[in-house]
Amino acid sequence: MIRAGIGIAVLFALAGLVGCGTSGPIKSDRFYRLDPAVLEGPAGAPVPAILVVNDLAARGFLGSRAIPFRTREDPLVAQRYDDLLWEEPPARALARALVTALRAARVFEFVVVSAERARADYLLGGELERFEHLPTDQPPRVAATFHLALVRADDRSVVATRDYRGEEPVDAATPDAMIAAFNRLSARLAAAVVRDLQSVKPRLHGAARP
Repeated sequence: MIRAGIGIAVLFALAGLVGCGTSGPIKSDRFYRLDPAVLEGPAGAPVPAILVVNDLAARGFLGSRAIPFRTREDPLVAQRYDDLLWEEPPARALARALVTALRAARVFEFVVVSAERARADYLLGGELERFEHLPTDQPPRVAATFHLALVRADDRSVVATRDYRGEEPVDAATPDAMIAAFNRLSARLAAAVVRDLQSVKPRLHGAARP
C-alpha cells in the first residue's frame, strides 16, 4: 500500500505549499470533528415512539479515525493521511449527526443512541460504504455513501431502506477546506434521511410511549 504521507504531499502540492526537494518539520497529528449543521426543522407532530440509532457498520479505514483519500492515478487504492485524523470514527460520528438532526426535526418523540439502552420501538442502522477525499479530481471533492434501514423493534420487519450518496466540492487545497466539505456533505445527507423518515410517518403504527 502506498504510504499515506504521499497523500499529504498531494493535498498541499495543489496549493503550492510543499517545496520541491525540501524536507519540512515533522508534523503532529491534527484531529478534526465531524459536526454537520442541522438543515431540516420540525414538520408535523412527532411519531409517539422511541427510535434507537445504532452506529453504522464500517470496514477498513472507515472503521477507524483515519481520513481516507483516493487519487485519479490509483482509483482502486484507498490511502489515508498520516497526520490528519477524525476525533471519532466517521461511522460513529455520522450516527451521532443523524441523532442530532432527527431530534431537531422532531421526527420521533424520543431519539436515542444504543448506549442509552432505551426500550426501542424502532431501530435505525446500516453501513458506511464510502467517506473519502478525492484531492486530484477536477474539481477536488469529498464523497460519501451509506445504506440505512428503519426496522420495527418487536418483529424486526423492515419499514424503509435506502442508499444515500453524494459529493461536495472542496473550496481550497487545505485540510480545513476538506473538513468543511465533509461537514456540508454530511449535513445534506442527514437532511435527506430526515425527509425520508418524515415521509414514512403514516406507516408507523403501534408505537408505544415509555
